[in-house]
Amino acid sequence: MNPADVSLLRQIPAVDELLGRPALRELEARVGRRLVVDSTRRVLQGLRGRIARGELKSLSVQSLERDIVAATEGEADLTLRPVINATGVILHTNLGRAPLATEAIRHVAETAGQYSNLEYDLEGGGRGKRDQHTDRLFARLLGAERTLVVNNNAAAVFLALHALAEGGEVIVSRGELIEIGGAFRIPDICAQSGARLCEVGTTNRTRIDDYAAAVNERTRVLMRVHPSNFRMVGFTERPELAEVVRLGRERNLLVLEDLGSGCLLDFSPLGIRDEPPAAASIAAGVDVVTFSGDKMLGGPQAGILAGKREPLEAIRRNPLFRALRVDKMMIAALAATVTLYLKDDRKAIPALRMITMTREEISARAERLAGRISSLADFSAKLEDGESVVGGGSTPGQSLPTRLVAVEHQRLSATSLEAALRRSSPPVIARIDNDRLLLDLRTVFEEQEGEIIRAFEESGGNDER
Repeated sequence: MNPADVSLLRQIPAVDELLGRPALRELEARVGRRLVVDSTRRVLQGLRGRIARGELKSLSVQSLERDIVAATEGEADLTLRPVINATGVILHTNLGRAPLATEAIRHVAETAGQYSNLEYDLEGGGRGKRDQHTDRLFARLLGAERTLVVNNNAAAVFLALHALAEGGEVIVSRGELIEIGGAFRIPDICAQSGARLCEVGTTNRTRIDDYAAAVNERTRVLMRVHPSNFRMVGFTERPELAEVVRLGRERNLLVLEDLGSGCLLDFSPLGIRDEPPAAASIAAGVDVVTFSGDKMLGGPQAGILAGKREPLEAIRRNPLFRALRVDKMMIAALAATVTLYLKDDRKAIPALRMITMTREEISARAERLAGRISSLADFSAKLEDGESVVGGGSTPGQSLPTRLVAVEHQRLSATSLEAALRRSSPPVIARIDNDRLLLDLRTVFEEQEGEIIRAFEESGGNDER
């Protein structure tokens, strides 16, 4: 190390000296001493490394102070942040899937901020069950005899197989041995549950006779899996659900159906097909239906098991049910969301409102936003036709018509603009196509449009003309 670098190292202030400076004393009062001390030591360590590598020729205490403040504030910030989703992907897995309804948020805040009757029977004055807050609601909505809630649909499928088929066999069509995001594979879940998988049929064609031929004394469950995130077309065949249910009754076997995304409504009038409503499966006689809470249902992350009382009670008695059960906040959000379905107030559920939004509604909002963006110096924006998707591993190959705001900047590339919007507060997440930034207002709340304009102003360093 040369003498100049050694001299710089000697000029580095001591930690206590830095902590005594006014800016850091004020910072300590806001965020606490521990964070400030840790950040100071980390910044000083980095500074010594830069000097040793010959990257610094001078040392500024003021600059060092600013680095410590920035590092500390970065550590103090919560990392889970709200973002503006302008991608047009309604159930964006990376952006938290379904946003909660205002009523669900209110109910969570109301019950989480104080004591509640989570497991208390207000009528009898004794211990209650946390299932009571969602069981009766789902019974009315789906026509189910019994409902249980666990922390996600993968847990629901695993728990059902473990409780109903451990040590026995589960018959599944080869065409339904799917994998969804996060390496969730039906064969793996079945193996971990302690049940033995019995594959029938072929990848593209399975008949009810294939199921019937595979039944033996070890068979416990006939399983049907909805292929949520892919579709097979062409020379394909699968038995009707009613046929599987009939075979289950004839052979005294339980029928389990994993619906995945958990659609509760018929969206076929909107062009969204092949998403069977859970109530239809229960009405068809399926013993246990499982589905997600934070996808097409539009609620919090949860796995719902609904159907016949006897198998559901067997699942509830399984020791793993307690390990997978949900907390009061999830119950509050789910109960409030289901209540909105019962009130037929679907517009109050953001995911449903976005799915049912018409192209004309989006076009009117997009026209206004494009005008405001075009009024910023160096920006131009125009409307073009496009497609939104439901996302969340549902409705593959299907889309919703929309109107996109295509934005260009005279100096900044679309990639640079996208990165600048992503770094804004709140971050705006958009998409890029042919070096143009695209905004889909289907997934943007109206009150967020002003924040989008501010993000563009900051990204281009301009004010409205």
